[in-house]
Amino acid sequence: MITTVREKLIDNFNKITKDHCLYEVDLDKDELWDVYLRSFPEGTNPIYRTRTEHDCSACRHFIKSIGNVVWIDSEMEIHSIFEFDSSSETYQPVMDAMAEFVKKHPIKDMYLSKESRVGTDCNRTMEGNTVKTYCHFYLDLPATHIFKKRGHQFGETIDSERSSRRSIKAVFLRSLDEISMDAIDTVLELISSKTLYRGEEWKAPLEQFRALKEGYEKLDAEKRDAYAWVHSVSAQFGPSVTKIRNHSIGTLLTDISEGTDLETAVRKYESIVAPANYKRPKAIFTKRMLEEAQKKVDELGYMDSLERRFARIDDINVHDILFSNKDAARRMAGNVFDEMAKDVKSAPKSFSKVESIEIERFVKDVLPTAREMEVYFESRHAPNLVSLIAPVHREAKSMFKWDNGFSWSYSGNIADSDIKTNVKNAGGKVDGVLRFSIQWNDLDEYDGNDLDAHCNEPGRIGRDGEEICFHHMRSTKTGGTLDVDIIHPADGKAAVENIVYPERSRMPAGNYEFKVHCYCNRGGRSGFKAEIEFDGQIYRFEHPGTVRQNEYVSVATVTKKKDGSFEMTSCMDATVSNREIWGIRTNRFVPVSVMMYSPNYWGENEGKAGVGNRHYMFMLDGCVNPDRPNGFYNEFLNNELIEHKRVFEALGSKMAAANADDQLSGLGFSSTRRNDIVVKVKGNTERVMKVVF
Repeated sequence: MITTVREKLIDNFNKITKDHCLYEVDLDKDELWDVYLRSFPEGTNPIYRTRTEHDCSACRHFIKSIGNVVWIDSEMEIHSIFEFDSSSETYQPVMDAMAEFVKKHPIKDMYLSKESRVGTDCNRTMEGNTVKTYCHFYLDLPATHIFKKRGHQFGETIDSERSSRRSIKAVFLRSLDEISMDAIDTVLELISSKTLYRGEEWKAPLEQFRALKEGYEKLDAEKRDAYAWVHSVSAQFGPSVTKIRNHSIGTLLTDISEGTDLETAVRKYESIVAPANYKRPKAIFTKRMLEEAQKKVDELGYMDSLERRFARIDDINVHDILFSNKDAARRMAGNVFDEMAKDVKSAPKSFSKVESIEIERFVKDVLPTAREMEVYFESRHAPNLVSLIAPVHREAKSMFKWDNGFSWSYSGNIADSDIKTNVKNAGGKVDGVLRFSIQWNDLDEYDGNDLDAHCNEPGRIGRDGEEICFHHMRSTKTGGTLDVDIIHPADGKAAVENIVYPERSRMPAGNYEFKVHCYCNRGGRSGFKAEIEFDGQIYRFEHPGTVRQNEYVSVATVTKKKDGSFEMTSCMDATVSNREIWGIRTNRFVPVSVMMYSPNYWGENEGKAGVGNRHYMFMLDGCVNPDRPNGFYNEFLNNELIEHKRVFEALGSKMAAANADDQLSGLGFSSTRRNDIVVKVKGNTERVMKVVF
């Protein structure tokens, strides 16, 4: 009887392996053997000699070797190799029971064997004077499932090759789960428009992956793991498809899928694959994006809202400002002095020296009696330069979360940009107890120098002290780490390096000397900026001149005292060269024409609480933004538009504000970022104070 069942098993197996791969499920093989033995109908597995008839070592070896093997059909249904018609009343219940047991378990590996045959055909024994032949189950394996060393592409052992196959499947499954169809279509459109550097190389793999993703999304959840196994082991798809998430294009696809704005995601991709001097030939928006934008804008009635320009003083209502000088007041709607007279208080006392004052106290107690105001514009305030942006059509419907059509744009078209943000974008940590960050290549002139951040820790270097730098990136003693190291700055993108200490308790008392080393001068002349942060305070430094080859520039020494507190001593020359930015000379007082909250807090948003972070804006006389800032940012958009953020991200740059001389530009400070500025106020008396944000 077994020979007939065996032939049917072999015939079924050969048909399966002609078109399908084999896989192993994760089960207890002793339990499977028990299922085999107890599933024979009553009376069909009698005692033979000392054990039941079917309990032989050859059958046990066969069941344990290949009994947990399955295959997957075109509908992603999993089948056991025991699913066939045995035409045997004795064996059919056994086959059915094993198949049912096997299919309850998940696939763990592609099936591989060191031997070409599993099981034994026959064996013979002498019983008295007679030679008796016993037949058993066996199967001959296809070459694709026989392990042979194939060089370095897969493993050198059967276990390592299985591990390699599991890894490919896991990456492929993550790719299918985490990369969105919208991201795939966006990247394919960038490739078609020749906007993406070396994108053409990825067109075919990405189209293949898209087709696989489409099939994957049509499946029920319980079939998706099987789908990943089938296509990850298929010879039809190479690693550029099955491991797409681990490639440079996968970084771009994943970032877009996770909601990173398109410009940032593409820049990150370009930093991986493009040369340092690469300049993108086109802006990051596609024909499909613009078509979708037009349709959605028409549908929601925002066409007149898209055109943007710099705001002017005569756009602003008196109710929306905190301070204005006489020239500005003449051009605003309403009488500013009548409005402000309601809040006049007694004359403030005179101050003989600079005092510190919190911004809200400054607004409440100082501004009501101010007739003139000047701010001391330092070079470190360059990232705070901001422009107010208005709709071209004053009555246009507001696209924003607040009830007016005004927005704002900080320098470099990056809202709230600073060294700390750039460090985070580069993958650095900024939440330690002590941070030292440097930045260069952030001006119009390209600076390709290789600058390195260093810290000499307490003690003698090489003995009881360590130096953190590019060749020793982590201190074993303190846990201080250099987690961003830039060697070749990209043109148009600020370069940063970052040293951060995670725990104060691990840092011994003593001096931590921070400095910058020019490892390679490639002709850059713009110098560098630096920040040291501890105890919630950020200290900023600037070295505007050339850093020579192999020159070390000491920035500051932070001393950890025995009581655990930090104290800083500056080593850099505090004097910096003056320069003109947006028409304003640095390191001097500049008149303020208007001071206001950001538009999301005008009128407390028509009597309601403001929306998002509050910004304090000092608009300066003669301050002119020479760039064309974004007309708006996705973070400003109201809820009915945010789901179309890809489209509006492209429109934000396409609808940039046109150049204008009579614009409202100046300095802005966020309520969420520590900063300060020296302000001179003239009212009944003149006083100079440091306003703290």
